[in-house]
Amino acid sequence: MFFRRPPKNLNIKDDGNGVYRLRVRTARHGDTVELRFTRAAHIGIDDDGQYVYRKAILSSQNLDRGEITVRFDKRYTVIETLVEGGEYIPFSEWDAE
Repeated sequence: MFFRRPPKNLNIKDDGNGVYRLRVRTARHGDTVELRFTRAAHIGIDDDGQYVYRKAILSSQNLDRGEITVRFDKRYTVIETLVEGGEYIPFSEWDAE
């Protein structure tokens, strides 16, 4: 039996050893905010039993606000990414900035 691996999420960069990075562009002024989080310290379990990382963001240039939510399955594979007050920047575009 063959198992299909879910496609990688293009918004979250896995640096290995449980370290993840992402960038968000704020909706109001287009400021870029980069976040780094680890599996051991920052990812928790929500009421449904899923692993989740939730963080309020604040840009330092114009004080734009937003909130990101990243949900993981039991193998810490990203299954959902949500952002309020901005948009994710795919890591394929990071070198262009």
